[in-house]
Amino acid sequence: MYEKTYPSKRFNITLDFLKKHISTNESILDLGVPNPFSKIMDENGYSVKNTKGEDLDNDQTTLLKEDYSVLTAFEIFEHLLNPYTILENVKCNKILISIPMRLWFSSAYRSKTDKWDRHYHEFEDWQLDWLLEKTGFKIVDSIKFTHPVKKIGFRPLLRYFTNRYYLVYAEREKR
Repeated sequence: MYEKTYPSKRFNITLDFLKKHISTNESILDLGVPNPFSKIMDENGYSVKNTKGEDLDNDQTTLLKEDYSVLTAFEIFEHLLNPYTILENVKCNKILISIPMRLWFSSAYRSKTDKWDRHYHEFEDWQLDWLLEKTGFKIVDSIKFTHPVKKIGFRPLLRYFTNRYYLVYAEREKR
């Protein structure tokens, strides 16, 4: 599907998971600015709005003002200091979240050139599960998958066998 331009394995798995749980007649608020995956969702018939790049740790106005029935947060929670506040302010009752999982053989990601492109959290699966539970969400489905890289070495070899991403679909009872 998205072989050349995009991280095909991750995007294909995420799109299949989205299609499994969310119909195209539901409106999606995608955390983060427009990105390659929000474009893929749009190309596949989903109605998607993105946040505008505001600091979501301090400003959840978009979460409260926009009209949406599903929230997606694909590789966004690891950049936030307080994802709990985000989940508390979500208006909808359906969410899809993916996170890069903490790897024992690699330190947390930190860009040397971009002060925003850093991972404050690198979750283990149980930590995201607990965060969802504390904010009233029940996990309906989840998957983990690897992220191989085309490099030679010990860590690239480990990436073939060690799950890197955790993708969750959760719902909460109507508030």
